Amino acid sequence: MKPAILVTAGPTRERIDPVRFISNYSTGSFGYAIARESARRGHRTVLVSGPACLDAPRGVKLIRVESALDMKRAVEREFKGCGLVIMAAAVSDWRARTAAGKKIKRGARVKTLELVENPDILAGLGKRKGKRIVVGFALETGNLAKNALKKMRNKNLDMVVANTIKGKRGAFGSGRTSVVIFDRFNGKAFYNNKTKNELAKIILDKALTVNIGYGT
Repeated sequence: MKPAILVTAGPTRERIDPVRFISNYSTGSFGYAIARESARRGHRTVLVSGPACLDAPRGVKLIRVESALDMKRAVEREFKGCGLVIMAAAVSDWRARTAAGKKIKRGARVKTLELVENPDILAGLGKRKGKRIVVGFALETGNLAKNALKKMRNKNLDMVVANTIKGKRGAFGSGRTSVVIFDRFNGKAFYNNKTKNELAKIILDKALTVNIGYGT
């Protein structure tokens, strides 16, 4: 029986007031490509997506969320029924401690924005994954291998898809990208100038076989 697959995608939005928020440049295209390919292969697929201007992939259960806390709740609800989790979302690490109920007007005495850390969704899943396969993503500005391997080890992941920010928006929204995929059995593979649809196939192939090493 094919395992059910849970994928996350897109950014999160952390509200400052009703018209402003903290976010990032993620478009969600990578996660949507993975979910689409998963459904095409016949897996029951759940996609938890932050705000993204993309249509729901056919055959996928799409759950739309806004904030990191929203995503955490949705992921934890769906986690129990999935055998593979691929966390492609760019979740905000911080949120405003207090969001204003009304628009903050120019001239208001706001000198600082106090931030608090959001829960680490991926680390939480890694702690209680059991026999599930959990895959994370690492977008870095430097020390790619060191940071990606540290993330995999600290968060108890089976695989990390890592790439580097280049230019103003880096990998976000790019039609093609290059990645390095690390797995917990010391595997390392480079994929250069691939479309996200091509990488979705590669990532699923690797994620669905990475547990072979558990029996050795």
